[in-house]
Parts: sequence; structure tokens; C-alpha cells
Amino acid sequence: MKVATAAYDLDWLDSWAQYEDKLNRWVAEAAGQGAELLVFPEYGAMELSTLDGAGVAGDLERSIRAVSDRMEEARALHQRLAQEYNTYILGASAPVVDGPGRPVNRAAFYAPDGQQDHQDKQIMTRFEREDWDIAPGGPLKLFDTALGKIGVLICYDSEFPLLGRALQETDLILVPSCTEALAGYWRVRIGAMSRALENQCVTVMASLVGNNDWSEAVDMNTGTGGIFGPPDKGFPQTGVLAEGTLNQPGWTYADIDLSAIANVRADGHVLNRSHWVEQTSRVDSVTLSPL
Repeated sequence: MKVATAAYDLDWLDSWAQYEDKLNRWVAEAAGQGAELLVFPEYGAMELSTLDGAGVAGDLERSIRAVSDRMEEARALHQRLAQEYNTYILGASAPVVDGPGRPVNRAAFYAPDGQQDHQDKQIMTRFEREDWDIAPGGPLKLFDTALGKIGVLICYDSEFPLLGRALQETDLILVPSCTEALAGYWRVRIGAMSRALENQCVTVMASLVGNNDWSEAVDMNTGTGGIFGPPDKGFPQTGVLAEGTLNQPGWTYADIDLSAIANVRADGHVLNRSHWVEQTSRVDSVTLSPL
């Protein structure tokens, strides 16, 4: 399969039609290159807050509500695009009010046959929990698709090995991200590459890019698209299948061979995935050794 992952920049939107046109252009471009799976970044939906004006877009709480209120329309648009272009699409995540509690950070996943589901972020960053008050969402999911088994670890989630291990049956782990500084980008990238190493799978990282002085939440963004595998048989020695140019908007593409994943899991130079269980007895028996 061919995968496309986005370095996505936000726009100030004056109308819903402008947003529709933008999404159609992005999807059409990737589908035109033969991509069967498209990955948008974390909090890419925040541009929808601009439709309610500067006062709303610049206010943390009001921007949450404004974006959440637009998500039904956004879901219908993404569903139509996935069907029209015959692609799977992981939509840009958004703060979503789902019930009486605080909003969650949710990325919706669309199939070309019209089906859809979503993945919520599991572990909040300090900004999300201390300033924005975003709540952890529903459980991790494993999506069984025509392209293989796919999991999603939203940004900070990719930095936690046990979340990655819970998705050990996946062929691909999608990592939509939103990182302010270069250090944040590299934390998520290192997490994505580590999960690819441990699970002997492919990870697909999308990034928000560009500066937006109209928002407190997504005002500064650093990153690029990247697609990673284990540095082992059938994969590049660096583990990097493809990477974009830092902070340059656009798609990054890679061709993924599922048989390469199966082969490296069965007969790689190392077998991290199957040897994972050998850690348990050893970490349980750690002793303090004074020197």
C-alpha cells in the first residue's frame, strides 16, 4: 500500500466552503499519487474555531466548544471524501465534548466503504491537563482493515511503551502529533520510532506545522511527516522509510509492504516483539546494589 502522512498548516477560515475546498485539495492530491491511507495530525481541526471569529478562536474554552460543535459536519465531509477517493483517512484530531464530562482529544478514522470509528487520546500532556483541561478518552482500539491491522497513538501516547505494546498485533501505528518546539517533535518522533522497533511494525507520524497568532492552543507548531520501521531486514538501516522537510506543509509518502512486517517479525536479526515477555522476570528481580 502507499501511505501519505501530512505536515498540515492551519488557515484562517471565512466560510465552511473554504474548509471543504481545502480538505478536498489535500485528499485529492494524496489520492492522485496513489495513496490508500491518509493521516492528518493532532488538533488540525482547531482551524474550525476561526469560523466563529477571533474572540472564540483565541479563547481556550470557547474554541473547544466551537470546534466540537462542528465535528458532525466535519465527519460527514471526511466520510464523503474517503468514499469519493476510495481511501482510508485518519482525520485531524479535535477536542470533542462527548457526554457530561470534560472534552476528549479524538481522531476519527474513515473507511472507503462509508464506515467510521474513532480513537481517543489516552494520556494528556501538561498543557492539555493543566491549562486546557482535556480529559483522557475511551480505550485503545485495533482497527481491522483491508490494508491490515491499524492502531492509533495520538502524539504523547506514542511515548509510552505499554500503550504501544497493547497494539502489538498492528501492522501500522498512526501517530498524529501537534508539537510546539523542535524538542517536542523529536520526543514524539523518538517515541514513534521506538514503537516501530519494539513491535517490529511501521509507524506513521503526521505533524501540525506553522504559527497561528489567533490561537493560544496551536499558536506555534514544529514538525514534519515521517514513516518509520524497524532498522532490520526488509527496511532501511536507519529505520526511516520517508521523512518530509521540517515545517514545510505537504504530504510525505511511502510504500508499505505488509509481507516485510511479517518477515521481520518471524526472522529479523533481532526479535524484539517476541522477546518482549523476557523482560518481566528480570525487571521484577531488580535489586539495590550499593557501591
